[in-house]
Amino acid sequence: MADKSTIARPYAQAAFDLAKEAGALDQWANALEIARSLLADGSVAKFLSTPKMSDAKRLDFLQGLIVSVGDATSVLGGGDKKGSNFLRLLLEYDRVSVLPEIAAHFAALKAKVENTVDVTVTSAAPLHSAQQQAIVKALRQRLGSNVKLSTQVNEKLIGGAVIRAGDVVIDGSLRSRLEKLSNALIA
Repeated sequence: MADKSTIARPYAQAAFDLAKEAGALDQWANALEIARSLLADGSVAKFLSTPKMSDAKRLDFLQGLIVSVGDATSVLGGGDKKGSNFLRLLLEYDRVSVLPEIAAHFAALKAKVENTVDVTVTSAAPLHSAQQQAIVKALRQRLGSNVKLSTQVNEKLIGGAVIRAGDVVIDGSLRSRLEKLSNALIA
């Protein structure tokens, strides 16, 4: 059987095409993110795979969950016929378990169209807003894209920071430098 990412890719592309055509990229992204969070641990997907439940009941249940977490106008919560049909298709072909991967692929397609890069900065101490703005400015110039910054703190880094932007990793942590120095002295 193909992996979930391979299965999810055409569904994500179809959802993206529907959303782009309707001018509703943000609404679809939000709805898929809600669905991703609901299905990420697998318990909801397992419940939805119960053979005694009809597809209509599964759809009602899933849309009810999406509405309870999001809002009643969610494209996947019954507020959009195309969104309902998308969920119905996933349920009919037993693909609802790949919704987390669909959401991830959709987010990547949306970021590409919007020329946006998600960047995570892991630092030894919390970053001030001026530091965050400087990092965003530098990365915007280097990557040629808009930057959505998120920060994390990892005290094990000792000092400095590690920046992850897609496939690009910039390791400016003190821990990394000490490891390199240690390796150079041992060699």
